[in-house]
Amino acid sequence: MFNPHPYDDPTAINKLNPGSETVSSIVSGTKESAAFLTELLIKKLDANNGKNVIIALDGYASAQFDQTVNLISQNMGMKSVKVTVISFYDVYKSTAELDVQFSENLPLDREKDPVLLYGKLFKGTYDDLMDAHKIEALEKKLTSIKNDKNGNEIFIVFGCGCASKRVRSLYDYILFFDVTPKKAILRAKGGLYTNLGDSVARPVKTMLRRCYYIDFEVAGHLRWELFRTNAIDFYVSSDDPENIKLIPYKSFNTIMSALAKQPFRCRPVYIEGVWGGHYVTKLRHLPDTMKNCAWVFDLIPLEVSIVAEVGDLMLEFPYFTFVQKEGEALMGAECVKKFHGYFPIRFNYDDTFHSSGNMSIQVHSGHQYNVENYGEYGRQDESYYIVATGHDAKTYVGFTETADPKEFIQLTKKSEKDYTPIDYEKYINYVKSEPGIQVILPAGTIHSSGRNQVILEIGSLTIGSYTYKMYDYLRADLDGKPRPIHTFHGENVLATERNTSWVNDNIVQKPQLVKSGDGWAEYIVGEHDLVYFSLRRLEFEKTIEGNTEGKFHVLTLIDGEKVRIESLDNPELNYTQNYLDVVVVPANMGRYIVRNLGNQPVCIHKTMLKDGFINDRP
Repeated sequence: MFNPHPYDDPTAINKLNPGSETVSSIVSGTKESAAFLTELLIKKLDANNGKNVIIALDGYASAQFDQTVNLISQNMGMKSVKVTVISFYDVYKSTAELDVQFSENLPLDREKDPVLLYGKLFKGTYDDLMDAHKIEALEKKLTSIKNDKNGNEIFIVFGCGCASKRVRSLYDYILFFDVTPKKAILRAKGGLYTNLGDSVARPVKTMLRRCYYIDFEVAGHLRWELFRTNAIDFYVSSDDPENIKLIPYKSFNTIMSALAKQPFRCRPVYIEGVWGGHYVTKLRHLPDTMKNCAWVFDLIPLEVSIVAEVGDLMLEFPYFTFVQKEGEALMGAECVKKFHGYFPIRFNYDDTFHSSGNMSIQVHSGHQYNVENYGEYGRQDESYYIVATGHDAKTYVGFTETADPKEFIQLTKKSEKDYTPIDYEKYINYVKSEPGIQVILPAGTIHSSGRNQVILEIGSLTIGSYTYKMYDYLRADLDGKPRPIHTFHGENVLATERNTSWVNDNIVQKPQLVKSGDGWAEYIVGEHDLVYFSLRRLEFEKTIEGNTEGKFHVLTLIDGEKVRIESLDNPELNYTQNYLDVVVVPANMGRYIVRNLGNQPVCIHKTMLKDGFINDRP
């Protein structure tokens, strides 16, 4: 997600009722939060009988602390209370040292990776990024401050990583300033972030590559640890540095728990692309400033956010924060164990409707390749559900019966270097696209979404995105530069035996009736041994019932006007879903009902983990 559009979709709102006590405990506004914290610290100072008070302001990558720190300092000055501010960023190793340390995570091999897009997930923590002597000195300093019985001073330690385990016990209060993924990217692109250890900002793409494989990883894992150990005193929703929301941790727990009991929708992220279409731009009234909309990240777990309406306030936080906080209630205990606490399925729309061309011809890598090369957690499988089509729409999948895959690979390598065209339809099989067709794309399957359609793309868990473009029609990207081709990796993972016959026999399937009743039916539209999720379609006139039975469901309204998804046991726990909204039904919700609020029959696409998924390959 290097190029998210800054537009904030106003429709993805989840109304919560966590109780009046919780609502009244939230402090809204940066000045108001600073005033609240000032009074809190002074009371603590008085209660300490002259001992110093230390507060830590930690946060996700790109968190902005300056305004809060400065306002607290100003407030304390007016009350004649001495304040010392300590930047935690001073304890990190130098740029040169970290570059050497991360050389295996961020290799510089342009033969394999022409634009240096991929990397290897860093498995360490903030501690591994710190200079041993500097953190030891800070630890001694904070210990001395903590033990000084006559200091009568406020110390503010700020910076990403300052709540790390090494010094955590030395603080009187810990705040965590959370940032949504989209905002973190926009801040980096806007010059408001440098990588940890850097004093000078790197080029944007280099910076973001480092973020995805290192900075974001260590920040996310520290947040996770702070949640598990209940170490936070205040959670801060901080996307708007001038209007932060200060939430006591008890209230934050209550809000997260309430959200995990009801259906909800994430706030989508919209991204332009050279092959982008115009179906979603019209449907969702996207701003005229967008050239087109290629990708709609409706539920990419590490890229989207959630907006909760709590009283009169709108609280926004990363979806992955919610996953980390309420994993078992959201996904089920078995799922949390199997997928290391990550939400295991991702959802987005690819829109080529009335576009300038097809998506690239591409392939994704499997489990062993991802683990060995990128330190990933598993394979990258995908699937396409065709939602809407225009004239002559096609979905490309597999090789033709007459194709020589080795010849195709040689042509792609030549094209990558010499920019020579390829008669790709001679080699790549296609199916005529019609709404309702489900195409499963296990890792290794060559594929592409053709122009003039909208597809719901559903994929497996990966932190990064391992899309190897084999051929992209010699076109330039929106920045005017040729789009990167990755034939090295593509050749390594390509399943050349998957031709027309294999496609027809395995991955373009006819719907199979699972169960039915008066005015409703449920079909399996896609399952495969290599893919751990089941793809289904619900068709009904008035209502249809479901039961999570301890596993989350994801429901997408693919045909119809409007429905309401509600708990059968607690109907007040509900979400009203519009056309193409992607809604999650948490694992612990149990029995639920979907009511048709429109006048036409309804189709809903349902995604769920397959029965017995614990024993499936990752």
